[in-house]
Amino acid sequence: METQSTYNYKVVRQFAVMTVVWGIVGMLVGVIIAAQLVWPELNFGPWFHFGRLRPLHTNAVIFAFGGCGLFATSYYVVQRTCNVRLISDKLAAFTFWGWQLVILLAAISFPLGYTFGKEYAELEWPIKVLITIIWVVYAIVFFGTLAIRKVKHIYVANWFYGAFILAVALLHIVNSAFIPVSLTKSYSVYSGAVDAMVQWWYGHNAVGFFLTAAFLGMMYYFVPKQAGRPIYSYRLSVVHFWALIFTYMWAGPHHLHYTALPDWTQSVGMVFSLVLLAPSWGGMINGIMTLSGAWHKLRTDPVLKFLIVSLSFYGMSTFEGPMMSIKTVNALSHYTDWGIGHVHSGALGWVGFITIGSIYYLIPRLWGREQMFSLKLIEAHFWLATVGVVLYIASMWISGVTQGLMWRALNPDGTLTYAFIESVKATYPYLTVRVIGGLLYLVGMLVMAYNVFRTISVGKAVDAKIPAVAAHGHA
Repeated sequence: METQSTYNYKVVRQFAVMTVVWGIVGMLVGVIIAAQLVWPELNFGPWFHFGRLRPLHTNAVIFAFGGCGLFATSYYVVQRTCNVRLISDKLAAFTFWGWQLVILLAAISFPLGYTFGKEYAELEWPIKVLITIIWVVYAIVFFGTLAIRKVKHIYVANWFYGAFILAVALLHIVNSAFIPVSLTKSYSVYSGAVDAMVQWWYGHNAVGFFLTAAFLGMMYYFVPKQAGRPIYSYRLSVVHFWALIFTYMWAGPHHLHYTALPDWTQSVGMVFSLVLLAPSWGGMINGIMTLSGAWHKLRTDPVLKFLIVSLSFYGMSTFEGPMMSIKTVNALSHYTDWGIGHVHSGALGWVGFITIGSIYYLIPRLWGREQMFSLKLIEAHFWLATVGVVLYIASMWISGVTQGLMWRALNPDGTLTYAFIESVKATYPYLTVRVIGGLLYLVGMLVMAYNVFRTISVGKAVDAKIPAVAAHGHA
């Protein structure tokens, strides 16, 4: 390993730009499939109908947009908080190009109908193997950099990133265990209720570790940085880290209420989901309270607005999740649009906002600028995105509760009050509002892309110098 005097920002720049690009692609597909439910004639041919585009959308926004954001920020944060360059430039570059190849293969294979048939794990086995290799290399780069750190203390953001890397490796390998029958087809080694259990252990922890723990790592670095304040409580950050990591692993069965899964397993999932409220809100409170004494900055700093409002959405969706895991509530919400609303309050509101805010923080620093090209455009992006999210989740909540109530309504003689098609008709206006909400969010991303492009075009790629003497705390 060559000892260099600058941080490796090249790989951070690459991932940061692709975060914006894949964000637009993933959200565009999301708007298309939302529109397909309103105007069915938009389902084209065998390749571009809802059934094939839907996994493309979820994988693009989670693993392409979210994944690139996590690679970019984790590589930046681990260098800055350890006062060392990434342990290997070549391995870091491999993770970038390998990850883009995975995304490209997903974009080709899903429309063609190649699928493993498991939610958030639809990619076929050759691509799964490639993901595993890239992930091992990612772990080597991240933990290798931690191992050679010049700062004795490991800052809390790195705990969250580290837990995410280890947990996702475990989840991916166990859930993806396959028996290949050809180059493009494989079957799960599990069957029946066991397969469902393993899948939702994986599926909910994709939410728990990929979409929560990892983005809390982002929050613990970029919120204090943008606010210019130390984190509210370091002790709380450590306590809620361990509570979150322990509790999340058990929550998966709440996706399987009223199924063939043993009743006690469903109850365990419910109880742990309810317990999960405490560590989740610990993280939210810690982030928001970091602004103590700096609330006035929200008036003038649109980047801070993204970061703080993301925590509000995080708090809301982590209250809603445990509530929906209660069996009696779940009897109403299961299989309805309420679940879609819940997922998107977390995905668009929490994950989207914290990523957008962090990228707005990074871009000027990676290209040697004081700030982004236009603060007014960031402000416009913030309001487009906020109105978009609110329209989206409110319409899905109303639609979901409507569906749940109509499906369970009975006549005095015990027959169903409504035919299924009547519930479809009742939700139609809300599906239309969802398209508008998604469209606003997408337009916000296009505004961001323009702002990023203008910032980069007047800037010059820079790699910051590593301080000669390790500072106390974090850089």
